[in-house]
Amino acid sequence: MPWDTQRTKQLLLDAAVQEFAEFGPEGARVDRIARNAGVNKERIYQYFGNKEQLFGHVIDQELAKVMAAASPMPAHCEDLGEFAGLLFDWHSANPNFLRLLRWEGLLLEPTPTSRDNERAAYYAERIAAVRSAQQAGRVGPDLLPQHLLYAVFALSAWWFAAPKVIAMVMAGVPDDSPQSRRAALVALARKLGQ
Repeated sequence: MPWDTQRTKQLLLDAAVQEFAEFGPEGARVDRIARNAGVNKERIYQYFGNKEQLFGHVIDQELAKVMAAASPMPAHCEDLGEFAGLLFDWHSANPNFLRLLRWEGLLLEPTPTSRDNERAAYYAERIAAVRSAQQAGRVGPDLLPQHLLYAVFALSAWWFAAPKVIAMVMAGVPDDSPQSRRAALVALARKLGQ
């Protein structure tokens, strides 16, 4: 049977997502990644370079997923509540994404990735959509579109970033289901955009 390089790369990337999400770039171990992928660890160096470069590939892969899932979203930026709900759904279905972004943010010198320009364009499109909605009167003009967009990102992500804080804050709330949290987030984001 011929060697399937793409499959091997994907096995390694999938194992690396789990490893980096759990241990971060400093605590991740290439031998564990290789073992969990069922692949010789030399393949990591052959296909991706060193551990830091592998982390960059992982960030690239996960960013590609969110950008593909979010490609029609600029129109949703005109309804900040709907946009926040979509982000909430993304984080709910992809818990490793936020963990990887937090690890990336903890690096003193973030690893440049091949998608940095694409990532900046992704944010710029959403900022432009919020600005357009402000100019059309669908979103309030009191805040910069960058501040509004970042606030929606932060509000959406925080539900998944600090589960212990959420549990303490929400103690005694009669309905603290994910649906209730999402509905509150959507309402908050809409108020933010008024």
